[in-house]
Amino acid sequence: EVCLGCSRYGGEDEQEEEAEAEDRARVLLERLQQQARARQLKKQREAQPQGREGPGGAGLSPRSEPGEGKSNKRKKIDEETQGDETGKKENSEKVEENQSTKEELPLAASGEEANCPPSNMMILGDYDAKPVQKVQPFLPQWLAQPKRVQKRIKDNLCPIRDVPGIHPRLLKKLQMNGIESFFPVQAEVIPAILQSASNGYLMGRGGYRPKDICVSAPTGSGKTLSFVIPIVQVLLDRVVCHVRALVVLPTKELAQQVSKVFNVYTDGTGLKVVLITGQKSFAKEQEMLVQKKVTGYCSLADIVVATPGRLTDHINQTPGFSLTQLRFLIVDEADRMIDDMHQNCLNQIVKAAFQVENDSGSNMLFQRTKPGPITAASSCSPQIPLQKLLFSATLTQDPEKLQQLDLFQPRLFTSVYSEKNRDGTETERDTNDKYTLPEGLSQCYVPCDLNSKPLLLLYFMLKMKFTRVLCFTNSREASHRLFLLVQAFGGVTVAEFSSRLPPNERQRTMKEFEQGKIQLLISTDATARGIDVKGVNYVINYDAPQFIRTYIHRVGRTARAGEAGVAFSLVLRIQERRFLRMLRDAGIQDIKKHPVKGNSLKPLVQQYEGALCKLEKTVKLRALRQKQDIIYLADGWTRDP
Repeated sequence: EVCLGCSRYGGEDEQEEEAEAEDRARVLLERLQQQARARQLKKQREAQPQGREGPGGAGLSPRSEPGEGKSNKRKKIDEETQGDETGKKENSEKVEENQSTKEELPLAASGEEANCPPSNMMILGDYDAKPVQKVQPFLPQWLAQPKRVQKRIKDNLCPIRDVPGIHPRLLKKLQMNGIESFFPVQAEVIPAILQSASNGYLMGRGGYRPKDICVSAPTGSGKTLSFVIPIVQVLLDRVVCHVRALVVLPTKELAQQVSKVFNVYTDGTGLKVVLITGQKSFAKEQEMLVQKKVTGYCSLADIVVATPGRLTDHINQTPGFSLTQLRFLIVDEADRMIDDMHQNCLNQIVKAAFQVENDSGSNMLFQRTKPGPITAASSCSPQIPLQKLLFSATLTQDPEKLQQLDLFQPRLFTSVYSEKNRDGTETERDTNDKYTLPEGLSQCYVPCDLNSKPLLLLYFMLKMKFTRVLCFTNSREASHRLFLLVQAFGGVTVAEFSSRLPPNERQRTMKEFEQGKIQLLISTDATARGIDVKGVNYVINYDAPQFIRTYIHRVGRTARAGEAGVAFSLVLRIQERRFLRMLRDAGIQDIKKHPVKGNSLKPLVQQYEGALCKLEKTVKLRALRQKQDIIYLADGWTRDP
């Protein structure tokens, strides 16, 4: 049927006019259909060999003569004209019939269509169900064809002396720290970075600008050491102290961890590592970065490890802090740096790196300009290239987001799934649009309701005897409430870890957890990104994560460096379908359902209700005290401690 797009809002006159319009449309449609059938018949007759046309025009006689072709064509034309004339007569008759009996038209039309031969012409109003072809994403070559790195750590260890190009001093340092073999990611990335600086840090391989490097590998696969070793080696022969390497990380704890690794491998080399995260006063950090002399400012740092906000403050407010000699820009947890709107920070870093200095003298020879086409003039004066190194366990493959980083001919190193066949050989699985998890990780989820979640956590700790458990919540408030509840219940050494605590207390808590003094650490996602918490046996997602990347980083706190670990997720039944679909879309299929019967929780109910009463009193007392403090402050008084 043809959609006329008419709406009936008028009276009877408008309805009659619309009915007449519909009749005219039907007649016109039938006329078009008849003409289409006639053309189709004509094409079918012309398609048949002339030798098979009979004298009667039926086209079935094998004995037709050559001279009959013209007469046959004339007969076809006469038949078509007669068909058109009869069609017109029938149409006029149908118009009259439509005025008298409108209900007979559709039946007549359907009857004629049933008797007519099939037609290849497209008729208006027909809707044929056609399969929609899935559009395949078009990726740049470096994303579509990355360098594959094995995910199995223990099966693919590489002795440190088998990796070419590592300085003997660093080999000795590695052995002193108990490292005899590199993980697969380290064995691939370290030579790649060293090769890009094989001619020194003044130029890339062959005098060309070095390629940027992106690494996407599971948590606990050794990404930090992958950039620490080559950067320290490249800067070993530096003469003048300048900021040559800048490491940008999203959290203070992760920055502290990376700074410690740099300090271990720069010890005794003369290289200076400075950590700027806001834990010290701004003036103190300025004194660590630059020193003012009679001739001007000089840098006191070769390697700077920083968080985005504090780094931006120093770029804008610290006199003499210069990035014009920056050789390596390392962005760890790169996907979060993009998602958390730190892109402005990265732009400021690049702008500061290519800022023209006002100093005169020999430094003008090595003045850096923004990269452009390679010409004879641009090759005359050497300049330090800026190479970007991106690392993450969940590095995005969205070209639009990666384009914001302005990467130069990047190389991607990514982990692959490898499955062992029956004959002992291994085959690689495609990892497009998938995230890789640690090899020794076991995943389970527990369907539950909201009221039973605290009981399930206590059941795991007291009845199942879980130890060294890292428990994640979605907010600081939820983390604090759960900590108070478990503390009121008793029987479990518990602590909380969130941004509401001061840095010193967080460091102390983390140290006690690693020493085994704390069995349950309740945390927000502050510990989910990159932090290497040693000895985590279990990860419990008390609140189910809303995003797949959050899940990847949470469960990645266990089963690190090829060890075994278990991750439990407490999932509300209303969330179960969405949670499983999120994992399935990310290529995670090996999660098991682990239901806990209600009878197992009954022995804990009475003590749990008592803990709830204690928690209620504690919360009320704290709220009352806070209210009184506000009143005292408003009146100009202070409460005695």
